[in-house]
Amino acid sequence: MSSGTTSRLSAICLVLAGIGALCVLDAFAKYLALRHGAGVATFGRYASGSIIGLMVWQWQGRPWVAPGGLKPNLVRGTLIAAMALAFFWSISKLPMALVLTLTFVGPLAVPFMAALYLKEPVQPRYVAAGALGFGGVLVTVGGMPSLSSNELLAAGAAVFAAILYGAAAVILRSRAAADGATVITLIAAVVPMLWLSPVLITLPALPPLWDLGLMMAMGLAGNIGVQLMARGYVHLEAQVSAVLEYSALPWAALFGWLVFDESVAASTVLGAAIIAGACLWASRTPKPVSAPPPAPVP
Repeated sequence: MSSGTTSRLSAICLVLAGIGALCVLDAFAKYLALRHGAGVATFGRYASGSIIGLMVWQWQGRPWVAPGGLKPNLVRGTLIAAMALAFFWSISKLPMALVLTLTFVGPLAVPFMAALYLKEPVQPRYVAAGALGFGGVLVTVGGMPSLSSNELLAAGAAVFAAILYGAAAVILRSRAAADGATVITLIAAVVPMLWLSPVLITLPALPPLWDLGLMMAMGLAGNIGVQLMARGYVHLEAQVSAVLEYSALPWAALFGWLVFDESVAASTVLGAAIIAGACLWASRTPKPVSAPPPAPVP
């Protein structure tokens, strides 16, 4: 196996592990959002992430963004604040499987965002793999359930969060190599924390110590996830990384089985197989285009 193929596979493994860490975060977030509201849960996630990120940043020698990198990272942090607030509010109102299904419309838009922002050509294989992965999600949850009028707003928030997440992922892809995972992770925690800080006014008292501990765990899981994904994105096209997002559903099924003793339905296994196939298809190293033979000399 060539070194380029090995590096690509390692990058895919980093992204998949990062997505798994973010699935751990989602489980904590739903619990905290139900107890304290989405705003407090979201602020707690980024406040704890900022504390952990500052410690890592200090330990790493206080690295900073490359020239021209501050503005896109600030924009990404703002997108993340809005995305997380919408997503955490949505999972507090709707079943997790439904919200997860709705958020997977985001990767379908990434190839087109990458074409606009990164000038990556839209490759039909990645678009088809994304559609196949979304089909796997629908198989897993048994198709889209009908929504009542009261649930439409939360469903819309999930779709809105998905689009913002896709845009943030494209910016991350553009800055990962130049800025490094440490400072990217720090900015992605501090900026949302500052935007969400007004929710502290609504707090009648500090949450219990157990919930504060869960917020720290949520920040740690989030920072680990962003670090792993930032390191993996350096070696992957944004369109490949987008398809890998579908692996979140098998991760969620695994955590539900291990932690909550939830049974895994046959549809979940089938959907996971479809999603894995889409990820493997997208992760294949593109065949190099052979150069045309030189034109005959007249």
